[in-house]
Amino acid sequence: MFGNPRHDSARVVKQALAFRPPERIPVFDGFWAEFLADWRQVRRPPPEMDIEDYYWIDLKVPVACEQLFPTRMREVRRDGPWVFCDDGWGRVVRSRPGSYFTETVERVLNAPGDLDAIEFDPPGLDLRYTSFAAEVARHRSKGRAVFVKIGGPFIRSAFFRGETEFLMDLAADEAFARAVVERVAAHLLAVGLESLRRADAYDCGVWIFDDMCNAIGPMFSPATFERVFLPVYRRMVAAFKAAGARWVVLHCDGNLAPLLDMVIEAGIDGINPVEFAAGLDVVRLLERYAGRLFFIGGVCNTHVLPSGDPAAIRRHVERIVAAGRDGGLVIGSHSIGPDISIGSYELYRRIVAAACTTGT
Repeated sequence: MFGNPRHDSARVVKQALAFRPPERIPVFDGFWAEFLADWRQVRRPPPEMDIEDYYWIDLKVPVACEQLFPTRMREVRRDGPWVFCDDGWGRVVRSRPGSYFTETVERVLNAPGDLDAIEFDPPGLDLRYTSFAAEVARHRSKGRAVFVKIGGPFIRSAFFRGETEFLMDLAADEAFARAVVERVAAHLLAVGLESLRRADAYDCGVWIFDDMCNAIGPMFSPATFERVFLPVYRRMVAAFKAAGARWVVLHCDGNLAPLLDMVIEAGIDGINPVEFAAGLDVVRLLERYAGRLFFIGGVCNTHVLPSGDPAAIRRHVERIVAAGRDGGLVIGSHSIGPDISIGSYELYRRIVAAACTTGT
């Protein structure tokens, strides 16, 4: 019902991202573990079946071990219900087993004077790319479009320095914040270039994952982005394209709208996930940025899909599909969580599949 026996994913993704009418609307979704468990219970697929094959996903973004210090990654200790781990970002974090969120309890970068003495592990270490290479090969063998992923200069600097501390640096010590960004971005760029080479993913390119916005807007002013981050983004994007990457995509949750024109100025070709609930209407964006910026996402996973209202889901998805018929869109949601029923998700996918079978 949802599979893709034609194995045409790479072709239709490239058609859409090149602003050509695709043979069908390609899809990119991710799934929470809880949704995966619901799917296995309700649909009872063969144990070996992957959910991304059952609900065919057209592109994937494998990631190498991009941490600053992968050789340090380990469990440090346990204390009652807490597990303390060095996560490779220059910090020790504590969490409860099975939890998603962590709390930083130690870090190597505590003051401006610490930065010059810190050396990151080399970007070319083979240990960074072992599972990465296998994932690239698996998805490419199925005909999917394969990009490679790195984190972005904001989010990875916040991991290294601490989010609160880094935001305070941006406000109170911009020179130090810029120095952190430059160091981290140089490392990420090197990992990204090596990932491109090892994956031979030049025909697609790179995704930079940089969650720097919330549902209201950026976590800092557009002026700060222009001074601190825009020059770094320009250099990173230029280097990826000089190396042969066809496209560079920015993943950023939340309301990216105040930064979009500068994102385009930096050379970014497309954005994801285009969160409807954060004010990003992919239909209007397709009209405004036609031929200049493509979009991967657009389906509302916070209100429309969780509502379970078939009429609302149909109106929402059909409007997006119609806007994407001429290219510039890979439809999808940020992620599919346990608040979305199997039936609601499958309705959305049937609407997309019906559009695919009619052609454009």
